[in-house]
Amino acid sequence: MKFALRQSCACLALTVGVLAPTSAFAQDTAPSPVEDEQAAADPNVIVVTAQGRAQALADVPVAISAVSAETLQNSGANDIRQLNQVAPSLLVSSTGTEANASPRIRGIGTVGDNPGLESSVVVFIDGVYRSRSGIGLNELGEIDRVEVLRGPQGTLGGRNSSAGLISIISKQPSFSGFSAGAEATYGNYDYLRLAGNVNVPIGDTIAARVDGVFVQRDGFYRDPANDTRVNDRDRYFIRGQLRFEPTDALNIRIIGDYTNRDESCCGAVYVDRSVNPFIGNLNEPVPLVNAGVGTFGNGNNIINVMRDLGQDPAAFNSGYRRVLSVTPGRTYGGKTEDWGISGQVDWDFGGIQLTSITAYRDYYAEQAGDIDYSSVDILYNAADGNNRRAFKTFTQEIRLNGTAFNDRLDWLVGGFFADEKFRGRSNLRFGADYGRFATCRAVSGGSLAAFYSPTGQGCLSATGRALLPSGALAGAGISAAVGTALLGAFDRLDSVRDRGSTVDNYRQDSTSFAAFTHNIFHVTDTVDLTLGLRYTNEKKKFSATFGNDNVACTAQQAALTPFLTTPLAATAGGLISLTCQGNSTAELNGVSIADERKEDEFTGTAILSWKPVDDLLVYGSYSRGYKAGGFNFDRSALKSPVLPFAAFGGGNSAAGAQALVGSLQFDPETVNAYEIGAKYSTGPFTFGIAAFRQEFSNFQLNTFDGTVFIVQNVNGCSNDLGGADRDQSKFVGAPNYNAGAAASGACNPDDVTYGVLSQGVELEAQFVPARDLRIAMGLTYADTSYRDDLVGTEDGAPLNQALRKLPGDNLSNAPEITTTASVAFTPAIGSSGMSALFYIDGRMTGDYNTGSDLFPQKEQDGFATFNARVGLRGPDDRWAIELWGQNIFNKDYAQVAFNSPFQEGAVSTTAAFADPQYPGGRQIFSQFLAEPRTYGVTLRTNF
Repeated sequence: MKFALRQSCACLALTVGVLAPTSAFAQDTAPSPVEDEQAAADPNVIVVTAQGRAQALADVPVAISAVSAETLQNSGANDIRQLNQVAPSLLVSSTGTEANASPRIRGIGTVGDNPGLESSVVVFIDGVYRSRSGIGLNELGEIDRVEVLRGPQGTLGGRNSSAGLISIISKQPSFSGFSAGAEATYGNYDYLRLAGNVNVPIGDTIAARVDGVFVQRDGFYRDPANDTRVNDRDRYFIRGQLRFEPTDALNIRIIGDYTNRDESCCGAVYVDRSVNPFIGNLNEPVPLVNAGVGTFGNGNNIINVMRDLGQDPAAFNSGYRRVLSVTPGRTYGGKTEDWGISGQVDWDFGGIQLTSITAYRDYYAEQAGDIDYSSVDILYNAADGNNRRAFKTFTQEIRLNGTAFNDRLDWLVGGFFADEKFRGRSNLRFGADYGRFATCRAVSGGSLAAFYSPTGQGCLSATGRALLPSGALAGAGISAAVGTALLGAFDRLDSVRDRGSTVDNYRQDSTSFAAFTHNIFHVTDTVDLTLGLRYTNEKKKFSATFGNDNVACTAQQAALTPFLTTPLAATAGGLISLTCQGNSTAELNGVSIADERKEDEFTGTAILSWKPVDDLLVYGSYSRGYKAGGFNFDRSALKSPVLPFAAFGGGNSAAGAQALVGSLQFDPETVNAYEIGAKYSTGPFTFGIAAFRQEFSNFQLNTFDGTVFIVQNVNGCSNDLGGADRDQSKFVGAPNYNAGAAASGACNPDDVTYGVLSQGVELEAQFVPARDLRIAMGLTYADTSYRDDLVGTEDGAPLNQALRKLPGDNLSNAPEITTTASVAFTPAIGSSGMSALFYIDGRMTGDYNTGSDLFPQKEQDGFATFNARVGLRGPDDRWAIELWGQNIFNKDYAQVAFNSPFQEGAVSTTAAFADPQYPGGRQIFSQFLAEPRTYGVTLRTNF
């Protein structure tokens, strides 16, 4: 810990000294207009609407970052991902699809691409709730400011959240006169961005504004098999606004927008030893015996299987090279359409202000993918439009606020309603090589390795095919009956080629109603007491219908069931290697399931604040937050693939699937949050500090274990579980060997408590030593970790063993220390009216793990990234030319590492087993890389 702190201090000093600090917080902003366009009298005063009222940022007793349009422009931020560079407590990453993003605040966020999980950090654009955070990955047009609220939210309006809120406020129409602007940018990777806006006043009471953006760029990854680029950009965005202000008391704003994207996303490469030392030498030579077929010694059998089926071994040592392994003919192509309309009414009744925001959003995204991320055709989503998700969302928010008791009470009451319809389809298919891959994986990983033959039927040599049913291997525990069953199993599995889901349909209808109040009592002229309360009612109706043409797996399950207690599992590398993972079986063809859930929750906040002097605010607060439970939109979570569905709930597949539908549910996430802080502001100098502690119960975790996605609530146990929940192996000779590891710890329901704790300190500061120089900096220390003793649900059930590394460790993508810093220098050039721009920002982060199961192979070393911009601006900013660079030192790092699908090698069960790659075993890992260095030139004009 001391080392980490010393390292952080060194990083911060380097950032401040070499770059000068980054404007992580909006104190670096110019005067920020509120909805009535009244600018702050002091240009160093930042006005925000985070509490439903226009307030100076320094007077808001809430941890909030407000980032101005100028800072966003200088840093090159076009979507919420790039807010990372200017807000140290925020981390936004995108992985397997551009349809989803994972924002985290103070280390807390929702992991993965499953659309059934709502985000712990919600996104609002112009007051309108966006149902999933990935929608914020769109181009945003011209922005007035972005407000990032840290900690649970809910008593001020809109959708509740357990970890924080990102509010994006676009620039609205102005009555001050006709204006227009245009921007053209060209950069490496053939990056082209064109943007423009027009503002037209229509008389004295109506104004209109149109913003548009067009972007194209080549992909950062190269796919040589298909001669294409992946992770490209091809999108456009348009937003039209109409503002009507018939009187000083009434303001109506109508917004319509449309986004279209036709892009290829998202590629991944293998993790190798040069990236992470916990990865073994994946390309080591492996001795083979018996004339080319035989044992694999100490090598990793899955590497050899992949190699023998056509994977270039060089891919396993690719480092940060952005060269993809893609099956010829497969694609990562995806299409997105996002549009909506909203109307906001602000009406002053004379002491009481009404705000009404009505909105309808329609979001559609489809995504193809070669999702085994190799050139062996194991898994894919076809490019037929049947892997898609669609949200249709209607929201209505109403707020009333005013004052009472001679302005001693500043009150706010309101309501929020959301009606959301989700329609999703999945077409996950086993590829043309899956059957041969699965049989070779099973044969090579067990006691049958001597008969491994990647070109033979069932991946068996002729010798093996003859010996298996003969009973000649009885001494090795393979009787004639078992040998016959194995031979049939291998042959059936070998026949699985281009089989799987024909289309799975998921439907969810959700309604949410909330009533809230947020009241500030001015106890004295310097002391305020804020009390807020929210009641939320959630209802979700879920249904799904499955289609599948994989008859081989149905026969496989039936044939293997009699041998579940025989040596079959040990013989063939485990039963799961012989069955069809992910419940991809024709047994479910035409089967439907349905379920529903209801929730009622009270949340709230209490804040006591004091201004001992005009320039200083101190406060302490308690908040309770909530995020709704729901359903996992992934049928692989229904059960382990060992037994058929007919073994459950009445003896047929339909009844069995319905009996298991509860396995798809997860409970609501709640948090108790405590915070103390202080804000000091004297105009040219501002400083803020906040210390926080957040205790999360039923934390919603989404983890891919290499075969299925596990969605599980995580809780703690106040009693010592004796290590039964920890990283313990059933393999003799492995680290932390425990013969009883399979019986992981359970907890008395009365002893279940919170499972995740986020605590730490945030610092933010800005200094304006001269009119043309602005320096800002931020530091976040966040110890966001799991408790030492963990269980799953609130009834104390054991944690899934795939999560055995979690107890006592930090959460994924949650570095303990992050610093940001920036400097902006805009000196005038003589008396010409022109000015120069010199801007640089940096973000430094400590080590963290990028995988939600916390396997050490997914560790990311600390790193720093820097953006810079220099330019020349004409009088009154009528024109500008700027040279810019992002990630200017071309720092390589991973956004997320994950278990390569199905690519886990076998391990020995003997006492001689000692795998240096433990606890990942012989699992192969892949990673989604961050963007490389980009640079270019921007021309801008305003008139």
